[in-house]
Order: sequence, then structure tokens, then C-alpha cells
Amino acid sequence: MPAQPKKRAVVENAGDNAIGPGLAAALANGEDVGPIVRHVFEAGKPEVLLHHLRNIVKNKETEIEELCKLHYEEFILAVDELKGVLADADHLKSQLVSENSKLEDANVGLLSRVEEMIELRAVNTNVAGAILALKVCVHVTSLCLSCNHEISEGRFYPTLKTLELIEKNFLHSIPVKTLRRVISKQLPAIKLHIEKRVCEEFNDWLVHIRSTAREIGQLSIRQTATSRQRDEEMRALQKEAEEQSRTGSTAFNEYVYSLDSTEQAEEDLVFDFNLTSVHRAYHIYSCLGIGEKFRDYYHKNRLMQLNLDLQVSTMQPFLESHQPFLAQVAGFFIVEDRVLRTAGGLLTEDQVEFTWDTAIAKITAILEDQFTRLDTASHLLLIKDYVSLLGVTLKRYGYRVSPLMDILDKSRDKYHELLLTECRKQITDILTNDSYEQIVLKKEYEYNTNVLSFNLQAIDMIPDFPYVAPFSSSVPDACRVIRSFIEDSVSYLSYGGGFIVNSYEVVKKYLDKLLIEVLNNSLLNIIHGGAFGVPQAMQIGSNISVFERACDSFFLWQAGKLCGIPKRIVERPHSGLTAKAVLKASQNVAYNKLLYLVNEKLDSIMGQMSSINWTVEEEPEHANDYMNEVLVYLDSVVSTAQQILPLDALYKITIGALSHVSDSIMMAFLNDSLKRFNDNAVAGIDIDLKLLESFAEERYHSTGISEIGKEATFMDCLVEVRQLVNLLLSNQPENFINPVIRVKNYGALDLKKVALICDKYKDAPDRLFGSLSNRNTKQSARKKSMDVLKRRLKDMS
Repeated sequence: MPAQPKKRAVVENAGDNAIGPGLAAALANGEDVGPIVRHVFEAGKPEVLLHHLRNIVKNKETEIEELCKLHYEEFILAVDELKGVLADADHLKSQLVSENSKLEDANVGLLSRVEEMIELRAVNTNVAGAILALKVCVHVTSLCLSCNHEISEGRFYPTLKTLELIEKNFLHSIPVKTLRRVISKQLPAIKLHIEKRVCEEFNDWLVHIRSTAREIGQLSIRQTATSRQRDEEMRALQKEAEEQSRTGSTAFNEYVYSLDSTEQAEEDLVFDFNLTSVHRAYHIYSCLGIGEKFRDYYHKNRLMQLNLDLQVSTMQPFLESHQPFLAQVAGFFIVEDRVLRTAGGLLTEDQVEFTWDTAIAKITAILEDQFTRLDTASHLLLIKDYVSLLGVTLKRYGYRVSPLMDILDKSRDKYHELLLTECRKQITDILTNDSYEQIVLKKEYEYNTNVLSFNLQAIDMIPDFPYVAPFSSSVPDACRVIRSFIEDSVSYLSYGGGFIVNSYEVVKKYLDKLLIEVLNNSLLNIIHGGAFGVPQAMQIGSNISVFERACDSFFLWQAGKLCGIPKRIVERPHSGLTAKAVLKASQNVAYNKLLYLVNEKLDSIMGQMSSINWTVEEEPEHANDYMNEVLVYLDSVVSTAQQILPLDALYKITIGALSHVSDSIMMAFLNDSLKRFNDNAVAGIDIDLKLLESFAEERYHSTGISEIGKEATFMDCLVEVRQLVNLLLSNQPENFINPVIRVKNYGALDLKKVALICDKYKDAPDRLFGSLSNRNTKQSARKKSMDVLKRRLKDMS
């Protein structure tokens, strides 16, 4: 049948006549007739619907009949063919049934076999599945046994790899639900057990490394000290080699370089400490996925250990505990450096730097506190040396140690004050206990020890023995104290084998302080407060002159040598010690004291002039007794001074003593107790003065003072008394009034003094028959001239 065109029936308020065509069109197009039916029932007209349906059925039946009529013959043929086909089908069916029966009869046994085979295949499939399941279970079980075995042997990393294998590849494929549940439950427990075991091992390592850290630090610091000593020896050898090179010698240089290469070939000992537990624990924790937890645990526990290490023991002095304390700190940070470099991210540089900053702040605070408590320089130096070794040791590992050096620099004044206090006590004891007598050196080693070792020799040749030194025992003893001070000062200023900037200038500053505030002040105290005689005072002056020379020849040279300063720099102009000038001034104080004592002794001798008969009737033939004693005393003083004092000091003492004798003679004439004197007494004074002048002239040349070019000679200090005696013995004393003659012959005399003395001058009494002698005539002329002088002097005054 030809296909009907499809149209959509639309029912919109249609009447009864419109239902039929719409329904027919909907049925023809295969559309849903539900809306039409619903509309009809809603309208209450089901009969109309049934009527239209019947009409449609009738129409279709009519169409079928017409179609059948149109194709009747063809239909009959088709039915005949269909009947034939049915007959053939029945025949074929009967044949099939027959054949099937035969086939069934023939294959009854085969079917039973097939059924058995199917059953066996099912069994085989089940067995294969069971075997596979068993294999999985056995493999998983063997892996579990392997885990247990590895755990028992402490091989945790293979255990974790096995657990990971089970968890990823087998856990979800285990066919046995119970086994799968048990293994699933045990996996976290095993991991927790491994974590605890590893943590226990790490805790054991923490205990062990804390007990070992001190040994690590001590050995490292010992290596630093050895290296420092080797460097110092090499610098000394190199310096000596440079000195040798200036003289053209090369043998010593070759020795130095060969020694250097030998030293470089030596291998330093390294304390081997084991970090396996740390690496293993961190690796296991990382495999467990909790590496951050272990990093925090490690950092926290190490900080706790550091806080314990930084607690200073109160049970023993810091002097005894400082080395273990600092060695423990050094060992701690050496371990931290190794962990940082080898543990693969367990520590960060920021963490280590933070830990070091915390430690260095605490250490510097402890050192500041302990340094303030110390009262002995050697103790402070001992601690300082170990602190500097600690700084050098940790600097090699990249730690910032400048705060340690800063605290040592801050305590520098404290150390030197303690050192000065100790030296002050030693030098005071030395000077107080000295007898101030020249030391006698009987053997060469004594000369080397007391003279050459301090460069105090006057000549470069070894003298004959026994040798009498120009100084007393306090000089080499004090030089030893000063040398020790220089060595201790340089030692303090040396930080780890090197020196602070301008260390030589710093040493000079403290050396000046020692020489001025300690040595010089102690000498001045001895000079001003000591009860001693002329020999001791002379020896003190000689000692001070030796100390003054030693400022350049030994003290400054020693400081430059220990600081590594070339000798040419030490000897540069204007680079000497201030103490030299101060000692020079103190030397003058000592000479003034000596001169005071000499003059005091001279005063006691010159006091004998009071027993002189100033109106003696006879002209004396010999010198007065007091002058003999004066000459003997001056001779002893000058002879002793010539042996031990420099020429300048000898000149000062001698000219001072002679001037004092001259002044004493003048004062004898001016003394109120002397009422009168005659020319005989003056003649005696003239004899005394001639002896004194002879002594002065001889000593001026024999002592060598004439060669040093002094303006005033020994004779010059006797000019006043000589001119006075010449005036009193002159035949024409009135010539003194003549300005030209006075300037030429009596220029040193004072008019007032001459007037007073001339008033006391009286003629000698006339002797029996004296008026008949020529002498009386001369005396009369002198008397007249003297009277003229007296009147003129009175007029001038």
C-alpha cells in the first residue's frame, strides 16, 4: 500500500463532524490519539467516538476487500506455494527428527564424556583459580616473613620497600579476605614499629654524640694549636731565612723550604664520628612520608642538648671548666656542620646559623661575666688562648666568630691591668730587696743570662771573668719581668696565629704604661722613700740609665720581634718609647738625690771649717784637715761614678759637688759666726783651694769629660772662691773697684758679698821686731788699699 502522507491532527474546539477526519488522519499517520480521546471524553461524547471508530473500521475492511479483489490470482498462487513450503517443512522436520534420533543414539557415550569434560574443566578452572590465589597468598606471606626477618635484623629500608610493594601491588589483589584484612591492619603497625625503632636508635646516637662531642672539639682545637705552632715556627724560620738572604747565604733557605714541604706532607688526624644513625633515621622517616617530623625532632633535641652544654658548672672554677666547656661547644658545631653537609636537607643553613647565633650570644655573655671575675692575668690569658683556638677552629667550618674576637678585644684592657698589677708587685719586690751593689758575673753563662740576653752589653766582645757589671741585680730581674710582660701582651694580642691590626702599636702603648706607671714610679718611690747612702743612690742612677738604654736596645726590639715587625721599622726615628724620656727625667731625679746625699756628706765634712783658726798668727804650710777629707771623699765618689755612671751623670755629680764645696767655703766667709779673719787664714784657704783645683783639673781630663765638649769645666765652678781668695791676698785689693779689672779678674764676685767679707778682714797682729821687716811695709800698704776698698764698697752699697 502506498504510504499516506503524515499530518498532525489538531483538535481545537472542533465539533462532532471534525472528530472523524481528525481521528482517521491520526490513525493513518501513527500519531497519538490520546488527546482526541481525552477531548471526546471531556466533552461527554464517547458514543460519537465509537461511531467514528466503527466507520473507520468499515472503511478499512472495504479497502482490504478491494485490494484482495485486485490481487486475487496472485494471492491464490502465493497460498499454494505456501502450502508446498509447509509440506516440505514437515518432511524436513521428520527427517531431522529421525536423524537426530540416530545421532543421539550414536553419541550417548560421547555426551557423557562431554559432560564429564565440562565438569573437569570447571574443576580445573577452580583449581587454577585456587592455585593462583594460593600463589598470591604465599608470595604475600613470604613478603611478610621477609619483612619480619628484616625488622629483626634492623634492616628497615628494605622492610619499607617490601611493605610498599605489598601495599601497591598485592594488597588489593589478595583473594583471601581474612588475610587481606590482617595485612591491611598490620601495615600501619609495622610502620609505627619501624618509626619507634629508628627513633630509639637516633636517641641513642644523641646520647653518644653528646658524650663524644667534647673529644671531637678537643682534638680539633688541639690540631688548631699544632697548626698555629707550626705556622709560628715557619714564620720564625722564614724571618731568619730573610736575614740570611741579606748576607748572601742560601743554605738556610733551602733548609726552610724543605722543612716546609715536609710539614705540608703531614696529614692531620681527624676524629671519625659516625652519622649513620642520623642519615638512616632521616631516610626512613622520609620514606615513611614524615621527613618534616624528623627534621623538627632533630632540631628540637639538638637545641636542648646545646642549652645543656651552655650551662656553666658552678661546682668548679671557670678556669678549670672552660676547656671542657668550650671543647663541648666546638664538638657540637663540628657535628652540626657535618650533618648539614652530608644529611641531604636534614638541616638548613638558616637553622645552623640561628643555632650558632644563639650559642655565640650565650658564650660571649658567659665570657664577659667570667672575665670580670678573674683577678689573675695568667688565668685570663689561658682562657683567652683557648677561646681564640675555638674561634680559629670553628672559622674553618664557616662559622662567624667575630663576636668571640670582639669579646677578647674588649677584655684587652682588663688583661693588661691585671698584668700591670702583677708586674708592679714583682718589680716593687725586686727593687725593694735589691742591695744596689754591682753584680759580679763569674762565668760566661751568667754573663749571657744577665747581660747578653737583654742586650745590655757595653761592648760586643766577651769580657774577662769575673766581670763586674755596671748595674745591680734588680736590672736583669726587672728586665725578665718586662720581657715576660711583652711576651704575654703579644700572646694576648695574637688571635689564632695572626695579630690584630697595629698590634705593635698596641704593645708599645702597654709597654710604655708598664715602664712609666710601674717601673719608673717604683724607682721614684725608692728614690724618694728609701733610706740609703751615696753608693746605693749612685747605683740607682746607673740602673735607670741602663733601663733608659734598654728601651731601644731591648724592650722595643723585643716587642717588634714578637710582633713580626722588621728591625728597620723599629729603629725608625720618632718611633721610640715615651718611657725613655720619662726615665731620663727620673734619672735626673736620681742624680739629684745622689748629689743631695753627696753634698750632705760634704756638709758634714765642711762643718770642720768651724774649727779653723781664722786669726792664726803664722801662715800655714799645709792644707786644713777638712780639705783632705773632702778630697778623699770626692775621689771615692768620682772613681765609683766613673765606673758605673755615664759621662753626663759623672759630670753633673762632680761639678755639683765641687760647686757645693766652693759655695761652702764662700758661706764660711759669710757666716755670721765668723767675726774676723786675717790673711794667714786666707793663705790656708788658698792652699786648700789649690789642692781642690788640682783635683778638679786632673779629674776633668782623666775621666774623659774634657772630650765630650761641655761648656763649663770643673775649674769653672771654683772661680768665685778663687777670685775671692785672690782678692783677699792681693797687694792692691782696691783695684776691685776698677770696672775693667773687676770684670777681668773678679767677674764672678758679688759686690755685697765682697763688702761683707772685707768688713771681717783684719790685719795680722805685729810680731816682735815686726816693724823692722819688709813684711810690715807690705801689710801696711795692703791695709791701706783694703781700707780704701771697704770705704768704696760702703759708698757703692
